Parts: sequence; structure tokens; C-alpha cells
Amino acid sequence: MPGLVALPRAGRPVGTMPGSAIGVRDGAWHDSRCAVRRRLQSSTSGGKRGTSVDASHVADDLEAVLLDEDQIRARIAELAAEIGRDYTGRDLVLIGVLGGAATFTVDLGRALDTPIEVGWMAVRSYTTGVRSSGSVRLLKDLDLDIAGRDVLIVDAVIDTGLTLSWLIANLRQRGPASIAVCALLRKPEAKQFEGTTTYVGFDVPGGLVVGYGLDYRGRYRNLRCAAVLAPHVYRTIKA
Repeated sequence: MPGLVALPRAGRPVGTMPGSAIGVRDGAWHDSRCAVRRRLQSSTSGGKRGTSVDASHVADDLEAVLLDEDQIRARIAELAAEIGRDYTGRDLVLIGVLGGAATFTVDLGRALDTPIEVGWMAVRSYTTGVRSSGSVRLLKDLDLDIAGRDVLIVDAVIDTGLTLSWLIANLRQRGPASIAVCALLRKPEAKQFEGTTTYVGFDVPGGLVVGYGLDYRGRYRNLRCAAVLAPHVYRTIKA
């Protein structure tokens, strides 16, 4: 059975940069989980698994694979080229949101051809089920002075957008020259950030996404792909 199909790039929402869209049909995945599992396992049958963890190692836990490593790297290169053009000759600071965006922040920074400085913030967004409630607590503050500098907040996924809205408001109080957002993934329910340029890698369907730095209770961060976690996993894993 075929994998998820990449649709033509989505139209540009107001105040945002466009992202590529990952296809769904009538609200359902193109693949059943068992078909995904067979397809993933077939890639390693008859041979040794590689030393890196990929979707085939946890096929039973995944509902669908959204993006493989090559797709992610290609899109990061495109984002970096666009950001580099927009910030030529400017004092750019990347602020990575720990821990889900650590991998994306480093890879994006390495792909940029303009000098940058990288800082980190960690926040805890309290959840109801698998969604953010909008209540945010700062766990690690930024170690850099951003007054008069251009700031790019880097996050792995815009879920509801509530956490990023909190970060934007917090950082604006520190007097940066500008603030923009770059996210690898954006969910359908994500809010728009008024007056804030937003670079988006891919628009993806709803679901709990893991891999490429994103985790569920500490697991799956080192997957090289981005995938949707099967509901039975987060219904059965205990705190």
C-alpha cells in the first residue's frame, strides 16, 4: 500500500511563510498501521539493521510515517536558504526551544550561510491529554542579551501555538530588533502570530508526532524520521 503522499505546497497564510503539506484523504491516513509496519519491516528483512534507530525499530508504535530523513534535510536546506536571504548582514540569534527543537535548531543553524549565535530556552506547557492547555512555566531562561538584535525562535512543531505566543510575548519585553518564528511542523489547529513572520517546514495533519527530536515521555527522540504515534501507545504508557 502506498505511503503518505506529499501534496503541492500549501497556500501562504497571512503573515506566514508557506509550508509543504502532507496529504490525508477524508480525514484518514492513506495507510493502515499494519501496512505501515509491513512496509517498514520489509526494508530491514534479510539483513542487519543499521546502527541508527529508524521507524522499523518501533513499527508497532507508529500510526504513520510523515517524513523521512531525506525529506527533512531537503526542506531544512530550503528554509536555511530563505532565512539566509532575509537576514543577510543582520545580527541573527537563533533561540531553540528545548528539548524537542534541539535537533532541528542545530541542523538549521549548520545549514545557514550567515553568522549566527544560538541560545536556548526551556518551557513546560501543561497538557490536557496530548494537547497543550496554554499554561506555560519557564524552566530555563535565555543566557544571551537580545536587545537590538534579530531573534528567530526555532521550534519543532506548532501544535496550538499557545506556547510560542507566550515565548514571543516574553522575548518582546527584552527589546529585540525583530522576532520571527521557524517551525519544522505545523498542525491544522495552530494559531497565527499577528505581526510575526513564521517560516514553516511542513503542514501536517493532527496527531501526536514523535521522532527527529520530538518525544513522548522521553522516548522516540532519536528516530531519524517524523511519525505519528499510534494512540494505543499513549493510552497504555503509564507515568
